[in-house]
Amino acid sequence: MALKIIEKRCKGCGICVTFCPKQVLGLSELEKVIVLDESKCISCKQCEMRCPDYAIFVEKK
Repeated sequence: MALKIIEKRCKGCGICVTFCPKQVLGLSELEKVIVLDESKCISCKQCEMRCPDYAIFVEKK
């Protein structure tokens, strides 16, 4: 599993960070979503489903 973030689309709203049950995501100093610890990701796809800008995707390797 891999998290793919399209930085150009991310407006830093933090919705994905809020809905991540394992705190895999965070916000950078530039107000963009970043992956804090991908190994904790359970592939629930809450981030992907909640992102209003389609900026994050959960992909299988």
